[in-house]
Amino acid sequence: MFFQLLLNGIIAGAIYALIVLGFNLIYWVTKFFNVAHGVIAVAGAYTVLFLYKMMKFDLFVSIFLGMLLAGILGFLMDRFIFSYLRKRKASAVSMFVTSLGIFTVVQAVIAMIFSSQFQILTDTFTTQRTYIVFNGVVTDIHLIIMITVVSILTLFHLIINRTTFGKAVKAIGDDAEVAKIVGINTDRVIGYVFLIGSVIAGLAGILIGFDTGVMPTFGMGLLLKGITASIIGGIGNIYGGVLGSFLLGLVENFGVWKISGEWKDAIAFGLLIIFLVFRPRGIMNN
Repeated sequence: MFFQLLLNGIIAGAIYALIVLGFNLIYWVTKFFNVAHGVIAVAGAYTVLFLYKMMKFDLFVSIFLGMLLAGILGFLMDRFIFSYLRKRKASAVSMFVTSLGIFTVVQAVIAMIFSSQFQILTDTFTTQRTYIVFNGVVTDIHLIIMITVVSILTLFHLIINRTTFGKAVKAIGDDAEVAKIVGINTDRVIGYVFLIGSVIAGLAGILIGFDTGVMPTFGMGLLLKGITASIIGGIGNIYGGVLGSFLLGLVENFGVWKISGEWKDAIAFGLLIIFLVFRPRGIMNN
């Protein structure tokens, strides 16, 4: 049981990390909680549902187009809504409320098109192979999720530390006004950040859909866990967010070892309250 709970915690942490990576990247440069990030994951998953299951497209083409649509959706949100609000010096609260409105509208549109019922994303992973690791069981999709998180985090590290774009992102994250003064086109860089973060969110929704299925409302629960992990690890800190994700996943799963699984969310938000009281900046932020 110990090893199975350990593996379950790592898998849950990897799932949370997928949503946290894009969320923290966007927060880093914009300094507001982009709630719409959750529904972008849903849009990516439903794109694959439509293309692969309904239209019979190739699986990998459907996944690519799902990620692409999610990225374009996030980019357009920034270009036509958030960019306008930034130019008008809107507060972080105004940006947050706007993103909540976008979340509600997009979720409603998805529900109207596909219904509010739970659906299986694809039958491809319903007969997954299982693997025994330290007396615990994992499946194909769980391994794919964990490999994806490691790959994206490694790619992030290289981009942020070794490219001109990464240096621009760092500069904007530190001080957007100073970045403008030194000649950085902040709107363009932030737009690209929304694009990249939304592509990752779309991939997160797709992989989670393969694992558990989809319904229009699954984005909010996923986002809440992502925000919790971000705060625990350090909001706006990419590495901290990943650390917080795995810590949250492990605490949740070991927390229900001797009690009902219904307490999992209560344990997660209890951990969040502890950090907000004693370490509000998170593990990785000073």
